[in-house]
Amino acid sequence: MSRTMTRDLTEGKPLKLILSFAAPLLFGMLFQQLYSFVDTAIVGRYLGTEKLAAVGATGSVNFLVIGLCLGFCSGFSIPIAQAFGAKDEHEVRRSVWHAAVLSAGLAVIFGLAATLLCKPLLRLMNTPEEILDSSASYIRIIFAAIPCCVLYNMASGILRSLGDSKTPVVFLVLASLVNIVLDLFLIIVCKMDVAGAAVATAVSQLIAGIGCLVVMIRRFPILKLTAADRRFSVKRSWSMLGIGLPMGLQFSITAIGSVVVQWSVNGLGVDAVAAVSAAQKLSMFFACVFDALASTMATYAGQNTGARKLDRVGQGLRCASVVGTIYCVLALGVVMLFGDKMLGLFIDGGSAEVLALGFRYLKINASFYIPLLFVNIVRLSIQGMGFTRVAMFAGLCEMVARTAVALLVVPAAGFDGACFANPAAWVLADLFLFPCYFRVIRSLHGRLMPGTEPSEANPKIKKIRRAA
Repeated sequence: MSRTMTRDLTEGKPLKLILSFAAPLLFGMLFQQLYSFVDTAIVGRYLGTEKLAAVGATGSVNFLVIGLCLGFCSGFSIPIAQAFGAKDEHEVRRSVWHAAVLSAGLAVIFGLAATLLCKPLLRLMNTPEEILDSSASYIRIIFAAIPCCVLYNMASGILRSLGDSKTPVVFLVLASLVNIVLDLFLIIVCKMDVAGAAVATAVSQLIAGIGCLVVMIRRFPILKLTAADRRFSVKRSWSMLGIGLPMGLQFSITAIGSVVVQWSVNGLGVDAVAAVSAAQKLSMFFACVFDALASTMATYAGQNTGARKLDRVGQGLRCASVVGTIYCVLALGVVMLFGDKMLGLFIDGGSAEVLALGFRYLKINASFYIPLLFVNIVRLSIQGMGFTRVAMFAGLCEMVARTAVALLVVPAAGFDGACFANPAAWVLADLFLFPCYFRVIRSLHGRLMPGTEPSEANPKIKKIRRAA
């Protein structure tokens, strides 16, 4: 099997493989967060707290729509990783082709619908009237650029499924640099207000997506499609949508809870919105390690499931758990010692109340990073094994917890109640995910009888092949 530029995660020591695969991902995510820091700092310091709140108020509805698209992209990459682990080149190429066609169609549909509905969604979220127009101006451009976002995430997902975690990072770093430069130029020089930040984001995503696509075409022999590979199958497409839809819904269901929390925070006033926006930006920086480990486990579990090496899946998850837990303890220490100073990068020094609220939010969330770690690595391991519907129900648990806190706790406890929305969601999701993980492992062990083909490790892959 031709494997130039690819990487096999089914052989070798799990800890070494996981660390080496996650390292480039982590670097790229940290660099992306650096851009996000700069973006937020520019908006907060040059445009003011009200504009910072306007951008922050779009976060949940952004996650609701973009998360649906990204969930589909993640779901489409699962058959690719499993086919690669099973060493079936034809299956890899056919899965890539159908993933590309489906992603393009969904990107256009979601982009048009979200652009037209953005302002009603913001009103539904109880966005303060003084920031509504600015919020709509920002998110409308982000939604119009959904095809750019999907292009990068689908291309990078395919590359990671084939074991290449470095190429997406290279273009992510390049795009982040472009984004920073455009932010400064469009906001400070061109006076485009928050719309400048949105345009910068869209352009940078397009650059990253095109870069990954070019590398895929030129440097991956395994992806050179034949006429047979490009034969479109409606049944195969429905089967892949059956994998991608639960993951897309998982993102969106999770986001619904975040939308309800954002609605409750919006009702607390502009200061609360700005504080949560700044704290979430900083928390996303600390969460990069969780995201990197999760993406690694999705590919690692997918390839090893395709290769029928389920024991390695468990070994890899244990390694990721140990590494992640050590990091959680260190991250909490950093937040407690320096969190307020780091928040000062986004919030003007005169906004003492906003800074105090943001620091309180950050400390409470950081205290629950270990549950967040397991939400990420356990869920993505289950997804990598092909059980995307299980992950969707984990998202439902998060939605229920966040909604309950937003509707029952925030009215009684105010801002302090909002601080516990995410921790409650993470804990409830873990209580669901851990039993499911062991059930999934037992289920796959029962199906992987001696003499079966590696591709039969996941019944969904088997179904896709029949559809073809």
